[in-house]
Amino acid sequence: MKKIGIIIFIIFLALLVFSKKLEGYIFKKENIGRVLVVDNSNTIVQGVSKVGSQALTVEILTGKNKGKILKINNLLNGSMEYDEFYQRNDKVLMYVMEKDGELFGKVLSLLRVDKIIGLGLLFVTLLLVYARKVGFQSLLSFIGSVVIIWEFLIPALKNGENIFLVTILTLIFLSALIIFLVAGFTRKGFTAFLGTMFGLFVTASLTFIFGDIFRIDGMSQPFAQSVVFSSAMRLDILKIFYAAIVIGASGAAMDIAMDMSATIEELKYHNPALNGKELIKSGFNVGRSVIGTMTTTLLLAYSGGFLTLLILFLERDMTLLQILNMKMITSEIIKIIIGSIGLVVVAPMTTYIGAIIYSLDDEKVRKINSNFQLKRIINMILK
Repeated sequence: MKKIGIIIFIIFLALLVFSKKLEGYIFKKENIGRVLVVDNSNTIVQGVSKVGSQALTVEILTGKNKGKILKINNLLNGSMEYDEFYQRNDKVLMYVMEKDGELFGKVLSLLRVDKIIGLGLLFVTLLLVYARKVGFQSLLSFIGSVVIIWEFLIPALKNGENIFLVTILTLIFLSALIIFLVAGFTRKGFTAFLGTMFGLFVTASLTFIFGDIFRIDGMSQPFAQSVVFSSAMRLDILKIFYAAIVIGASGAAMDIAMDMSATIEELKYHNPALNGKELIKSGFNVGRSVIGTMTTTLLLAYSGGFLTLLILFLERDMTLLQILNMKMITSEIIKIIIGSIGLVVVAPMTTYIGAIIYSLDDEKVRKINSNFQLKRIINMILK
């Protein structure tokens, strides 16, 4: 019943946050439309890119102007990265504006959210079928994480708050939400949480202590220059880059911590006679295998987003020395190395913590649980 109460509490918080803002998040002036007619007579093809314009006839499908038809020009600048080229029957996201009783429209992009929802539903279905109750709890933790990041972290960074403090507080709260919602207020949950906190401390310390050595300005992040100029130079983009490193590493650290905690739990469950030393030895054996694959996972995760850049390096016949010293590549290497160091220290530390906690007798564990303030606060709220 207590877990159910916690779940209800999390759902209530999410609904409270989104109740007044949900409409603003999804729709402001946007409408959905369908392209009825496309005239490409003013479009010039230049290799694989296109310049000129498309004359579109678009039917409005949503909002107070539903059913009305607008003539809209879609300008093409020859930029394949940003241009959208539309075809008949495409669903589009569009602005509809009214001036002096006349409607004007602007097509923003192809409507892709319906496909995203479909793919998301497939993920949710598979998650619930396999993981069942734990899958539902992890889904809630995912939603809660989105709320915390969007409602607390991003506005705090935008307003120029203390980036180090904001990042650490956000990750502590996120870790507590995710771990305790999935594992509960159990030995496994406490072990994973403490292991994650140790990894968070290590990665944050390494990032903020050694970051300046590389003389990275943080401008290699996507849209960093636009953010700096739009904020009138108020934001410290370098510290935001540091925050991105810590946030990126925290997810993998949490994963390792939960893996090691679950391993210690299973070992103790199937062989209660194991003492702390034996748990540590077995945990280390598992941890070495997990770390061996997870460090490579980080490399693949970060490098996967730069395949086109790597192809460009090959086309230009750049040397490895040139590549490694590029600001953008160095930034990614920093993320990979610091994240990997975090993984390497989280696994043994979580094993040590788990061995200590699982070696305690049940009476000591109940005493620790009774003194855990977060659980007491939640119980007070639920009462």
